[in-house]
Amino acid sequence: MNILNQSIAPKTRRPIKVIQYGEGNFLRGFVDYMIDTANKEGVMDAGIVIVKPIEFGSLENFVKQDCVYTLSLRGRLEGKTVVENSVITSVDSVVDAYSQYKEYMELAHVDTLRFVVSNTTEAGIVFDAEDKIENTPPKTFPGKLTKFLYERFTYFNGDETKGLVMVPVELIEANGKKLKECVLQFIQLWGLPDAFKAWVESACIFCTTLVDRIITGYPKDEAESLCNELGYEDKLLDSGELFALWVIESDKDISKEFPLDKAMQNKAQMDVIFTNDIKPYRDRKVRILNGVHTSSVLAAYLAGKDYILECMDDPTIRTYMQRVIFNDVIPTLTLPEQELKDFANSVIERFENPYIKHALLSISMNSVSKWKARVLPSFTGYIEKTGNLPKYLTFSFAALLAFYTGKDIQNGQLQGTRGQNTYNIFDDAKNLQFFQKYSTGDVDEYVQKAASNVDFWGEDLSRYEGFVPQVAAYVKDIRTRGMRAVLEDLVK
Repeated sequence: MNILNQSIAPKTRRPIKVIQYGEGNFLRGFVDYMIDTANKEGVMDAGIVIVKPIEFGSLENFVKQDCVYTLSLRGRLEGKTVVENSVITSVDSVVDAYSQYKEYMELAHVDTLRFVVSNTTEAGIVFDAEDKIENTPPKTFPGKLTKFLYERFTYFNGDETKGLVMVPVELIEANGKKLKECVLQFIQLWGLPDAFKAWVESACIFCTTLVDRIITGYPKDEAESLCNELGYEDKLLDSGELFALWVIESDKDISKEFPLDKAMQNKAQMDVIFTNDIKPYRDRKVRILNGVHTSSVLAAYLAGKDYILECMDDPTIRTYMQRVIFNDVIPTLTLPEQELKDFANSVIERFENPYIKHALLSISMNSVSKWKARVLPSFTGYIEKTGNLPKYLTFSFAALLAFYTGKDIQNGQLQGTRGQNTYNIFDDAKNLQFFQKYSTGDVDEYVQKAASNVDFWGEDLSRYEGFVPQVAAYVKDIRTRGMRAVLEDLVK
């Protein structure tokens, strides 16, 4: 079988407009796909150069395949299972920032270059005072970027029209703002000219973004059959869900230069939003998508389920998850109600994706901090708006306490029990020690201690009228009758 390359999938050479730090599955299945779609729709004409920003790893398959690869998007759409395979041709070339340092830095001289995209993991946007401009390249991503920008500033003699637009997609809050802060710190650390700092401030744009798409990467268990179906071998084969959301916040409007929203407007479940305030969209994602995960997976696991898809096939658990979203969470959010409901329905459809096996125990990790970040804002927002406890979010707190019940800590994990089997509870050691001490004792004391633990929640939850007795009643009921029976009564 022939290997996929330009002889099988010819690609158009386009002006280099994007430099991309990172060659991983997510960028290829999200950013490169969207730019590829925009090129094919005729709303952009942009080539991408991928820069490998770390010392280890190989670009061999990119070279062999002329940077051409297949993306297989699979999921549920309007009640049907959909598979969309497409050959991505937006990547022009690849460069190793270490072994091809000269070629990498020469990219700063490319007249048509305009955008910098990155995904260097959550730990990638960091300032390190030990990083040096003399390094070839600097070891941190912000250090590399600062030196690259300085090269461009110098080469073009400070031309304001040659500034770049940074569009990081690292999964940290305010990623663009933090990246800019790091760049400015390196400018100061390295004693770079004030004129360069002024150019970065005025000619460059640092966007803050929110991204949402599950990319499952190379489908090794299915790769052979997929390649047989496609008719060629593809070592860069990537896969993911249909849904995609990219929210881009910037001080200056970049939508005309980066018109991905126009490219996505005919794609179901895919959306690109340009805004000057990302917060409502972040709240929507965190509270609905992540919030329903944290609110439901602990109860669902104790009710006998192991995967999200199994939850969607169970009428009781599905109803509970829907009520978490529509009854308790959506009333606390600020975006238009119909927009929130549409997003919620897309979340439910994503949970039904038969191609993604999302284990409940994986989602359960660090549920204390997750409950605080993802659920507590909706919990307190509901009380502020209605004066009442949110029924299903209150129950989710009881489910957390039921799940985090165990006497023994082994290899750094608290041991919980489901029926005759044990499961591992992953969290900070200090948190697990708390549950080891109180979870198997008197229920009323356990709930009171947990609810009033300011270290967990940032506030004393026992101050909310009726919360502690209601949670205690739920925990006692779960211990007496089992999680499934309690859930069944809850959603009647």
